[in-house]
Amino acid sequence: MESNGFGPALREWRSRRRLSQLELALRAGTTQRHVSFMESGRSLPGRGIVVRIAESLELSLRERNGLLLSAGYAPGYRESTLDDPALRPVLDGMQRLLDGHRPFPAVVVDRYGVMVASNNALSVLTEGAAPELLVPPVNVLRLALHPRGMAARTLNLDDWARHILERLTQEIARGPDPRLSELLAELEGYLPARKPSPDADHLGFAVPLRLSAPGGELRLITAITTFATAVDVTISELKLETFLPADEFTAAALTR
Repeated sequence: MESNGFGPALREWRSRRRLSQLELALRAGTTQRHVSFMESGRSLPGRGIVVRIAESLELSLRERNGLLLSAGYAPGYRESTLDDPALRPVLDGMQRLLDGHRPFPAVVVDRYGVMVASNNALSVLTEGAAPELLVPPVNVLRLALHPRGMAARTLNLDDWARHILERLTQEIARGPDPRLSELLAELEGYLPARKPSPDADHLGFAVPLRLSAPGGELRLITAITTFATAVDVTISELKLETFLPADEFTAAALTR
């Protein structure tokens, strides 16, 4: 998020979260007058209040760093690269989670849908995809909706695509990101104009992935886990997505 100072940045984030100055002040343990003065530039915030405001606005670690920078302070959270030796225990732990989920597919992706790790059961989903879509770095969102990716085998593509695109749209609404917006536009370009299905089968609580396979139709639901207690920007943005069988046939087929 770009800004020309702390005041405008604070005002924009508060507006995005639909909070009044008083509501934000109560959350952050300050006064409405102080919030007003900070937004107008009449008061220079201390580092502590910037951190409290960032937490009250439920900003991501990356966004908290941006708010600190706008106020003239150094970032408070480290952003490591995935090949940093300090992250090796974390990544090894993730791989153990992935392997423990077998025989069902599971994958770890970054903020932009780029695959960081997976288990070997993921090949059940990617079978038949164009080879160029499987060359690292693999973007699993592109792979899911590209006509030469999983889209060709997805029996409920309209509903599954809407599920993916709505999730991405919500993430952009929470925090603008040009790269995410470009990805959303790309994914939308792969699909015809979409209309909500009046009889979409959501299993009562989740959108299933219905995938054609040689032995019959596989039906899977997904669960997404984030690392909420992370204090490193890179780790905080990773998502673990696990695929679970939605019926006995799928469970038996994947087990075989």
